[in-house]
Amino acid sequence: MLISEVWAQSAASAQSAQGIDFMAFMPFVFLIAVFYFILIRPQMKRSKEHKTMLEALQKGDEIVAAGGLVGRVTKIDENYITMQVADGVEVRVQRPSLQLVLPKGTIKGIE
Repeated sequence: MLISEVWAQSAASAQSAQGIDFMAFMPFVFLIAVFYFILIRPQMKRSKEHKTMLEALQKGDEIVAAGGLVGRVTKIDENYITMQVADGVEVRVQRPSLQLVLPKGTIKGIE
């Protein structure tokens, strides 16, 4: 015949089939843990360090903006930083676009 016979399961095997098997979820838990420690946690740490750097920024600091502009901070607003990139040339950039603060004396030629 084309239809195969169906055999009923015993009560013990039916119970385990309906219960939650936690071992089946272990690979998913492992993947979530790996993503947390490899991707999420380092990104949160980097974000916290960037926020601390922006809060500690002062007038006269030498900085590098996201576009590669290098200059000295002349004015700090709530959302913008005005930086001097050459004598008599000032540029306004957004605060989050700041990449890093350089050590004092790195930039030469800007008074």
